Amino acid sequence: MKKIEAIIRPEKLEHVKDALEQEGFVSMTITEVKGRGEQKGITLQFRGRTMEVELLPKVKIEIVVKDDKVDAVIDTIIKSARTGRVGDGKIFVIPVENAVRIRTGEKGEDAI
Repeated sequence: MKKIEAIIRPEKLEHVKDALEQEGFVSMTITEVKGRGEQKGITLQFRGRTMEVELLPKVKIEIVVKDDKVDAVIDTIIKSARTGRVGDGKIFVIPVENAVRIRTGEKGEDAI
């Protein structure tokens, strides 16, 4: 099993979520986060003043899948989240040792 964490633009959330659901990946955790990457923040003009915003709003999607589904999830996220501009986000793949469904006590891949 692998945990896929995708950090994406907030405005792409619904598009990514819908694309994942269409591919059969409906279980996910979504968290609003702040961060920065290579762009190191942005400069905004507000009421005639310049403001530096270092931490930008992002969304983190977490989804645990069987090993053979990892590439399908990654491809779906890339296709639905990409704008081609700096700040599109990152995807991380992390090994998962075990999963336990609290309600039934199922363990391993049966629990995801």
